[in-house]
This record gives sequence, C-alpha cells and structure tokens, in this order.
Amino acid sequence: MATIFSRIAAGEIPSYKVAETDRYFAFLDINPVQPGHVLVIPKREVDYIFDIDDDEFAGLQLFAKKVARALRRAIPCRKVGVAVIGLEVPHAHIHLVPMNDEGDLDFSKKTTLAETEMKAIAETIAAEYAKEA
Repeated sequence: MATIFSRIAAGEIPSYKVAETDRYFAFLDINPVQPGHVLVIPKREVDYIFDIDDDEFAGLQLFAKKVARALRRAIPCRKVGVAVIGLEVPHAHIHLVPMNDEGDLDFSKKTTLAETEMKAIAETIAAEYAKEA
C-alpha cells in the first residue's frame, strides 16, 4: 500500500506543492514547526533515507538544496534548518525549516496555519524555486 507521501506526490491527496521534478517532490508540512516548513521526498517509496541508492540520494540532496535556497528567499530567515527524522511516515523525507535561532527547529512545537496562509507561502516558495530551475 502506498504511503501518504506517495499519494501526495501522485496527486491523489491535495498538498501545498512548492517544487517537483520527475524524481522528487517538495510540499509544505501541514503541521509546521515554523511557517514555511517544507518536506522534500523522493517519489520512489523508500522507508529509510540511507537505503536510497547513491545517485538518487545525491539527487534528493541537490533538489533539497534548490528548495532551501528558494525557501530562504521566500521566508526571511537567517538559515534553513535540515532534519531527517522519518519515524512518523515510512517514506524517506527531509525537513527544511526556516530558522532565526536554534529553537526554531523544535519539533515538539508544531502549529497549524490557515489555508490562505499555507497557499500564499507555497506560492511564494514555488515562485522562488522557479527562478532556480
């Protein structure tokens, strides 16, 4: 059975997409730790990120780098934090979180944003990502 992330990448479940290639997909976390919190996934379903073959892993990291640069331009912040946790969904994913201090990467403090705000954030990041491509 496909994971929720596979279903999101396939368009079966709506998401706030910010970037996509033929192999990777990036979308807003619906319970972000900070506004602009993005999840970056390979479209191919693999549970553990370090089980991904080297070429796909390198591609995922390069895709995440482009998304992070777009995110930093879209959401003013000092840096974009990176985390790989992967326990809640059995599909490898990278968290990209806008940060102004280390406490901004606290995953115990998730929030919910209004749909209008989520759409605006996704559109702003997507527009910045389009400049990267």
